Amino acid sequence: MIKTCLEYHQATSYDRFDMSGHALDWANQPTVFKQYPGITSLALPRDLQLPKGKLSAILSEPAAAGLPKRLDLERLSLLLLLSNTHTARARSSEGDVFFRSAASAGALYPTEIYMASHEVKGIDNGLYHFAIQNHSLDPLRKGDVLGLAQGEGGYLTFFLTAIFFRSAWKYRARAYRYHLLDTGHVADNLILALKASKLPFSVAYDFDDAETNRLLGLDDQKEVALAIIHVPGGRGISDHYKEPLPPLPEPMLQASRVSAKENDYPVIREIHEAGNRLTETPPHPPLSPKMGGRGVLAKRMIHEVGMTPKIWTPLETMTPWPEIIDYPDAVFRRRSRRNFVKKALSKQGMDALLRSVCRSDGSPYEQSAAVGFLVGQAEGMEPGFYLLDGKKESWASVSSGQSMARSTSICLDQAWLVNAAVHFLFLANLEVLEKTWGARGYRYAMLTAGRLGQRLYVAAEALGMGCCGIGALYDGEAMEMLGLNQGSRLLYLVAVGNIKRV
Repeated sequence: MIKTCLEYHQATSYDRFDMSGHALDWANQPTVFKQYPGITSLALPRDLQLPKGKLSAILSEPAAAGLPKRLDLERLSLLLLLSNTHTARARSSEGDVFFRSAASAGALYPTEIYMASHEVKGIDNGLYHFAIQNHSLDPLRKGDVLGLAQGEGGYLTFFLTAIFFRSAWKYRARAYRYHLLDTGHVADNLILALKASKLPFSVAYDFDDAETNRLLGLDDQKEVALAIIHVPGGRGISDHYKEPLPPLPEPMLQASRVSAKENDYPVIREIHEAGNRLTETPPHPPLSPKMGGRGVLAKRMIHEVGMTPKIWTPLETMTPWPEIIDYPDAVFRRRSRRNFVKKALSKQGMDALLRSVCRSDGSPYEQSAAVGFLVGQAEGMEPGFYLLDGKKESWASVSSGQSMARSTSICLDQAWLVNAAVHFLFLANLEVLEKTWGARGYRYAMLTAGRLGQRLYVAAEALGMGCCGIGALYDGEAMEMLGLNQGSRLLYLVAVGNIKRV
């Protein structure tokens, strides 16, 4: 029985000399579209005016404060379009593959978006599921499902969930890592869309799991809520559910099934259920009355992974990013690009990438993961391993020397990685997470890693670079290469570099 972050991570680690074979069951490949039979969908408007401006400008702006003007259906449609939408289609022997603006391991797309509306112009109050396949909303509940008082203006609450079998079909017990990373990808796209729309928001990974899953009508053995993003910010979330909420009809619960034959991987449910128990960590202020005393980590994760460099170098005075396209285009053109060429990143380009992951929205979960990076080829920086302090916008050298070949080997020998200019590394001390937040801390760190990974995807696209995230690696070898302490692990690697343009 899995009870801790470290137990799960260890149980699902890859070992070069102990890899079991796994044939994909193509006859039971999960569908990537959640459907509700018998429900008439509400079509969302598509003739929308996209926000203007560069990604750098959006990231540099502080999050909006106060109450927004009344929200309408067009604004909601735009937020969903920028968060997760189809961007391309490819044909294969197994059928069509639809690419999306948010990255996903194996293009399996476990993340779903639900939305509760309150006094939003053009749409009834209620709970809806976003049907990405035709850019529409499936109505699930009617009325003020969050119990918000009348006259408080338009509110939206987005719920991000993961369907277990979508990723487990390929990645088996390790899939919970991808559920969290992929949900982080979608979450950051949504947060960027909110910032671009100058809307206030708050982010929560802490909430009553059972109550939230019941609100959304999920079969929580197959699909679970992982994150909530509320508009406007500054108010609690989980304390506003109307009680009692009746369960949704059984056919709606069955919509969480995505294949005729779904293999069960108990380890996934065990680590998720271990995180259902919210632990108190005084003396931090609560995020809302029902969320308990969880604010920020007692110690920043950058100081907990086993490296203590003495010399930190501030990022250079802000210079214009060498962006070649605007923010919306960068979102829509995002791809996992692997055609790297051996060419050094410019100083401007490297600075822009570092600043992109330093930008904060004040989320209390940001310090649950540390950021490092391996430089292979970048103007003004020697090859080596570095740490990045996002809060202080500075970097420090941990060790020197070329390590891209070894890093590539650790990533299951995916040879194309060696040509990337830099490997960004998202790290966490799982023992510290456990001690501070219990097993739920694993969610915080992995969701944060996914968010920052998506940020790099969009930034790289805006800068004309390639980017590709890697969650498959030999965990023990990564720990040894980086010199991490006993409780720390590499959670996610994102490669960025110049690419061959065709």
